[in-house]
Amino acid sequence: MTELTGSTGMRVVVVGATGNVGTALLYRLQTAAEVDSIVGISRQGPDRGGPPYEGVEWHQIDVSADNAGPDLEAAMRGADAVIDLVWVIRPNRDREHLRAVNVRGNQRVFQAAVAAGVPHLVYASSVGAYGPGPKDRAVDESHPTTGTPSSHYAAQKAEVEELLDQVEREHPEILVTRLRPGLIFQAGAAPEIKDYFLGDLVPAGLVDGLRVPVLPFPRGLRFQAVSAFDVAEAYWQVVRQKVGGAFNVAADPVLDAQTMGQLLGAKRYLELPMPVFRAAAALTYAARLQPTDPGWLDMAANVPVMDTSAIRQAVGWTETSTSQEAVRELLDHMADAEGLGNAKHRSTSPVE
Repeated sequence: MTELTGSTGMRVVVVGATGNVGTALLYRLQTAAEVDSIVGISRQGPDRGGPPYEGVEWHQIDVSADNAGPDLEAAMRGADAVIDLVWVIRPNRDREHLRAVNVRGNQRVFQAAVAAGVPHLVYASSVGAYGPGPKDRAVDESHPTTGTPSSHYAAQKAEVEELLDQVEREHPEILVTRLRPGLIFQAGAAPEIKDYFLGDLVPAGLVDGLRVPVLPFPRGLRFQAVSAFDVAEAYWQVVRQKVGGAFNVAADPVLDAQTMGQLLGAKRYLELPMPVFRAAAALTYAARLQPTDPGWLDMAANVPVMDTSAIRQAVGWTETSTSQEAVRELLDHMADAEGLGNAKHRSTSPVE
């Protein structure tokens, strides 16, 4: 971990500024007295004005385009920090498009930050970057970032971490920070998340406010979640305090059959083998009934439980919402109207 001295009058560039974390981060930056200028970069910009988009200097840049580099570099000139939130997960079946944005697009962002002389580069990694690990104990940030090969999301997250390793080796003058959050939720993104992972297979009204008497749950599955606004705070604090390194970010408690059963008001839970859920996902995905391929379950089954003490100690971060509250907010708002103001960026197919 590296620390530098603080400064005021900051210019912060957010790449991928209209997404789940991006919108939460814009809200946070707009309340920060140290920030004088916020630059938002996205493929098409926001669909509407008003909070949190007003007062932001917008640049419409498609990072997957071969000629995006000069525009990215120009937008980053004079920045004190670049926060790279670039990622897409749809259309799920178009793996070349996913790779063009997620791998080559992030590489262009890194290269532009170097060319622009940006002193601090912050990248949005994920728990998905981690290779297989334990569910019965928490691992720190030294756990291998080898991903889950059968998950395009996890494999690409791991690959981009390797690209960022190269940036660190070749450009020691740049402070590099990477955050590895668990699942990230907020009310505004709930309809989008439902669209991404459930499509039309499960009506939004059925999930909205969901309570169940009996909860079927994958045996042994344990995972972590966090509010988008708490993740935004983590991003801001590493930028404000100029702290480099890798940091796990997640709220307590770790979620499992018992904690999810409490959340959903279940009288009891029924733990079934993960292959049962995987087979159901594979069947419905192949039949184009829903957009989530079974690789997502492979990732969930393989990634370790993360120790989050490093971010707490380094910058004093703590969650304001529990993991259960973050999931509850998601479930309670899946039937809402679109809330992020980024509908132009999204696929309209429920099964892609």
